[in-house]
Amino acid sequence: MDYYGFYTGTEFEAHKYLGAHLTEDGVVFRVFAPAAAKITVMGDFNDWNETELNRVYNGQFFEVIINDAKPGMIYKYKIYKHDGSATEHCDPYGYGMELRPKWGSVIRDMRSYTFKDSKWMNSRTDCKNKPLNIYEFHMGSFARNEGEDWFNYREVADKIIKYAKEHKYNYLEMMPISEHPCDESWGYQNTGFYAPTSRYGTADDLKYFIDKCHQNNIGVILDFVPVHFAVDDYALARFDGTFLYEYPHESVGVSEWGSCNFIHSRGEVKSFLQSCANYWISEYHFDGLRMDAISRIIYWQGDENRGVNNQAVDFIKNMNGWLKKQNPSIILAAEDSTNYEGVTKSVEDGGLGFDYKWDMGWMNDTLNYFRTAPEYRTENYHKLTFSMMYYYNEKYLLPLSHDEVVHGKATIIQKMYGEYEEKFPQARAFYMYMYMHPGKKLNFMGNEIAQFREWDEKREPDYDILKYPIHDAFNRYIKELNNIYMKNNALSQLDFDEDGFEWIDCHQEERCIYAIKRKSDKNQVIAIFNFSNRMQQGYRFKTDKKKLKVILNSEDSQYAGSDTRNIIEYKADADGMVMIDMLPYSGVMLA
Repeated sequence: MDYYGFYTGTEFEAHKYLGAHLTEDGVVFRVFAPAAAKITVMGDFNDWNETELNRVYNGQFFEVIINDAKPGMIYKYKIYKHDGSATEHCDPYGYGMELRPKWGSVIRDMRSYTFKDSKWMNSRTDCKNKPLNIYEFHMGSFARNEGEDWFNYREVADKIIKYAKEHKYNYLEMMPISEHPCDESWGYQNTGFYAPTSRYGTADDLKYFIDKCHQNNIGVILDFVPVHFAVDDYALARFDGTFLYEYPHESVGVSEWGSCNFIHSRGEVKSFLQSCANYWISEYHFDGLRMDAISRIIYWQGDENRGVNNQAVDFIKNMNGWLKKQNPSIILAAEDSTNYEGVTKSVEDGGLGFDYKWDMGWMNDTLNYFRTAPEYRTENYHKLTFSMMYYYNEKYLLPLSHDEVVHGKATIIQKMYGEYEEKFPQARAFYMYMYMHPGKKLNFMGNEIAQFREWDEKREPDYDILKYPIHDAFNRYIKELNNIYMKNNALSQLDFDEDGFEWIDCHQEERCIYAIKRKSDKNQVIAIFNFSNRMQQGYRFKTDKKKLKVILNSEDSQYAGSDTRNIIEYKADADGMVMIDMLPYSGVMLA
């Protein structure tokens, strides 16, 4: 390891030096704890007696080789302060941990798995000019055993690959799987940043999961948490008796979630986090990272009024720049709701270096519009046009994530205005609008079956509701919509080119009609929407094609809609005008 790089925050492979590593003589344990008076290691290999580590380099690193240590054995560090007190800790760079509530680190042989995904790795792209249809899921609740145990990574692989292929999703996004003590934190309160949670198996099991996805042409993105960490005293908090990883001042050291904020101005912390990002990408073949709470990196505590946190911004720029240089085909996505400029500009051009930014404005405005009673949609008409006023400022991804279906917010189908049966036509039209809108797509599990119950990390989605015809029809509709998105490049090729999108009509305020055209170098798709609760007859729009074929009708009777007209195409008149009668709460895609 480059010690100078470690201290100055330019090291990206600290995990190859620090932690527990197999050698010809056993296992070498190394830990960074500059303020420690003494460090010992205890584990299965020494009957949980203490073996003291030796100071190396400048006295701030400690190491020892233990001949009897082997993969699968548990260990802990005991870190002594100068006053004689001591605290037991897991390894910050440990490659595995015990199942909660236990927390010991686990020795892993990271050379034991051989990937078979070279075809995928050599051909993958960041999908800028291709469809990117992401299915976000929580490993522990996508599928549940009948008992209390979870399925492991290998078992989930077979289930979710089949499901993703049936639904035409080409990427999966895993909610955080770094080790965490509390199920209810969903992985966002980490104690083992380098340790795949043992809830679902071992490091090799996770590698198998990703490898199998790649062999089925499905990419995998990891939700990565570079802002804060859990307060548990066995983890990073006050690791060597001092504020080593966190800020010493509570005003900036404690996050809104009650966790400890990383101090990104310290080189050692930068090296810890960026080595961790590199570790997940290089060691496990993850195809990218979705980075959580980036607004808290840009601004102090995420508050624009407190100003830009320049040291943290420099950290994210340097990390993203290096990761993209080493792995041009990975996807880096920012969860960020601020107006900070240049989030998706390259680092070379002065930006933060992300490929995509979550469009939280689109998400909030669109869902609020569909919550609104139809009689008030006229005055709220331009909630749906506003997104295109700023859209080309960044490269956006349209998210309907886990955050939108929990904690009393209601699920996507439940957010639609009205009673039960009135919600379904609106949801079908809403999703068609989402897939016509420029930007990559993300849906959270359960959205595709129109689940009414909010997500619960202890329960799998209510797949059994598909026995009800209206839910089964909705699910078939989503499959077909996804299929059209994946096959018709007019919906993705020019996502970030102004030539790829056109408002045919966005001034039908009284009728709540919208008309959109999407284009590629060879194809075009037109969609007409009626988001009012009234039949809109005789709507006319201009086209340059003589005939337009209906490729999807949200009110088709096969999707539990009310349209039995079986119209398969529309013809333009001599002036290039097409007339169409739009049913309430409906959308029609034409090509």
